[in-house]
Amino acid sequence: RFAVSVGYWKDPYIQYFVRQAKERKAPEINRGKLTCYYARVHGVSYLINAFLKKTECNCQIVNLGAGMDTLFWRLKDENLLPTKYFEVDFPMIVARKIHNIKSKPPLSKPIIESHSGDSLLIDSHSLDSSRYSIVGADLRFSSELEEKLKKHNLDTHLPTLLVAECVLVYMTPQQSANLLKWAASTFPVAMFINYEQVNMTDRFGQIMIENLQRRQCNLAGVEVCRSLDSQRERLLLNGWETAHAIDMMKVYSFLPQADVKRIEGLEFLDEKELFEQLMQHYCICWASKDSRNL
Repeated sequence: RFAVSVGYWKDPYIQYFVRQAKERKAPEINRGKLTCYYARVHGVSYLINAFLKKTECNCQIVNLGAGMDTLFWRLKDENLLPTKYFEVDFPMIVARKIHNIKSKPPLSKPIIESHSGDSLLIDSHSLDSSRYSIVGADLRFSSELEEKLKKHNLDTHLPTLLVAECVLVYMTPQQSANLLKWAASTFPVAMFINYEQVNMTDRFGQIMIENLQRRQCNLAGVEVCRSLDSQRERLLLNGWETAHAIDMMKVYSFLPQADVKRIEGLEFLDEKELFEQLMQHYCICWASKDSRNL
């Protein structure tokens, strides 16, 4: 929310989900983290848009651990809505999101506009329209997840993009492997995008883990975040045909340089080394299964 308010990227919908923070962080943390968010948003969006173009939007997106994400509304504004867009998160998170949608017309109106057919179904833990569904489920239990998604008209024959941003790292390696295996075996044509930590065995990574533990935040799956190779291996070992992983410094170098220059002018950063270390400890991975040679 803060990054959007100071102009890193545009998101007219995040204001309806997240209150503006009153305090500012120390400049080097602030700027480093905000630029990392900027690279994440652009990197993930690039892959999503590429998938939508390849499939000509005749596909579905399943956003795993979606939280207060606003992608559905942004895709609608860009005329890039897939055939169906699903979000999954814990029932408590889903209830909060649905409350916000119901009480704020700028959020509810686009859902109603894109809906066709029978009446739109909405209760405290799920929302189901013809183009957008929110499902309350625990990602650690694949059979429950699949059952709930199918109730909301998941089509396993459609090309499917699954997105997980800082989600798998909170599960044990076995739990995330089960989820990846389920996705790879359920959809004949699919892509999986994963954004999370990497290079976590060095000193900087250890400090990151210790800082999170002090805030009672346990990274149960951190052992898979050893390296870009371990991130790729996890995907290949769980049924995906191809897998790629690059750190956020690399992503940053691929972004349009004119826009990078613009965001670098927003706030002064003299701690370049700290910024680079932070960017080297997050990565974007993507894997595919492609029986149709898309």
